[in-house]
Amino acid sequence: MAANEKQEAARVVVLGATGNVGTSVVAALAADPRVASILGVARRRPQWSAPRTEWAQADIERDDLVGLFRGADVVIHLAWLIQPTHSPLLTWRTNVVGSLRVFQAAAKAGVPALVYASSVGAYSPVSQPKAKGAAVAEDWPTDGWPTASYTREKAYVERSLDAFERGHPDIRVVRLRPGFIFKRESASGQRRLFIGPFLPNQLVRPGLVPIVPDLPGLRFQAVHTADIAEAYRLAALSEVRGAFNIAAEPVVDALLLANIFDARVVSLPLSPARAAVWLAWQLHLVPASPYLFDAFLHLPIMDTTRARTELGWSPRHSSRETLEEFLGGLRDGAGMSTPPLAPRVPGGRVHEVRTGVGVRP
Repeated sequence: MAANEKQEAARVVVLGATGNVGTSVVAALAADPRVASILGVARRRPQWSAPRTEWAQADIERDDLVGLFRGADVVIHLAWLIQPTHSPLLTWRTNVVGSLRVFQAAAKAGVPALVYASSVGAYSPVSQPKAKGAAVAEDWPTDGWPTASYTREKAYVERSLDAFERGHPDIRVVRLRPGFIFKRESASGQRRLFIGPFLPNQLVRPGLVPIVPDLPGLRFQAVHTADIAEAYRLAALSEVRGAFNIAAEPVVDALLLANIFDARVVSLPLSPARAAVWLAWQLHLVPASPYLFDAFLHLPIMDTTRARTELGWSPRHSSRETLEEFLGGLRDGAGMSTPPLAPRVPGGRVHEVRTGVGVRP
């Protein structure tokens, strides 16, 4: 048990409870006997559930949240739109305006603790190439990458949360800043969000990927969804405050990816790769934008000392194990019975193409 963990039964509200992280957070809370009840909030009701969990259907951008929050001991805010990258005003309304509504509703409902899902993407960029071995702590600036909607929105919400904390010192606020989050059951949903409908699932196996490009800045951190869920559980049920970096070891680079795929590492210049991503996005062949690609190559490597020493968190899965599990799920078309994680959407990949890759969430 981590230091300063609460002992009394708690009522926890989880926003965005049906996605990659939300499902694992609900499961982690449901396994803790100190959690009396969980209210999972999502735009669409799932078929999946967990012990002591009830569901409410609500959109953080427009629906009443105060009534959902009354009597809660903790609100965990995970709700976020990654897509549509071609409609940044839509993601802004949900991610920024919706988050501000969450914070205001928590204060109005008298919720004593708020745990927010920030991201490594909130951090200001580092110069290229990334310095080997350098890692940033939680005091690194959080101004994001200016041209990518995702990082710009994460940075804006960080600034808004700064003001919220100053105005509500009685509310305990925690921000988790994880690296890239994967589990087997998230594979189909994340393919739809980031890769799109044109990737043959069976291609992502050792021996079939001949090369891994070594691009300048290709170093990132990953964490298993069950491990980040444990960090949320600890943050919700303790007295900690502030920001925590969450990531597993080792740092992922081209060499590690090549080892996973039994492939060769080939150094490539950045410009042609970036041009290919830009063209594929403009043609609606992939949903991830070139601006997110730029941000990805400028992300810092995070120091997770504070999470380990003050939160009492440590990962059970290495980043390699996490990626191998995710890739296995991608090959098998794995998912869960929630709308964001469904193995297959109605109409399949043809529907994904018809509704516009990178246009609709």
